[in-house]
Amino acid sequence: MRYKSEGHATIILAGAEYGSGSSRDWAAKGPMLLGVKAVIAKSFERIHRSNLVGMGIIPLCFKTGEDADTLGLTGEERYTIDLPSSVGEIKPGQDVTVVTDNGKSFVCTLRFDTEVELAYFDHGGILQYVIRNLIKS
Repeated sequence: MRYKSEGHATIILAGAEYGSGSSRDWAAKGPMLLGVKAVIAKSFERIHRSNLVGMGIIPLCFKTGEDADTLGLTGEERYTIDLPSSVGEIKPGQDVTVVTDNGKSFVCTLRFDTEVELAYFDHGGILQYVIRNLIKS
């Protein structure tokens, strides 16, 4: 909570099948409430990845053969995820560059898998998306 109260966004560095065995929706709500903005994992449990998107959290996958250990990441770094400035420029499954404050740079695959998921992200999550659409109609 310290990072969130100081205005710092946080990310999670994760291993394979991130989210497996979790209590699914709360496993995504908890990180969102703690201010997590992105998860960089070797892979995701399918439904959990979708739930993260629904909470407005960016799911990213390390490239094959890479992970936090092979890249020498400790989690103490500050990360910049090079997303296009407009959500309209993001394509499902595109590669993005991640740069750390100590000069490490690596490529990840953005795991927004559909245009609908990009719409959820653009609104900050599925709840905001639904509310805005209800207000429009």
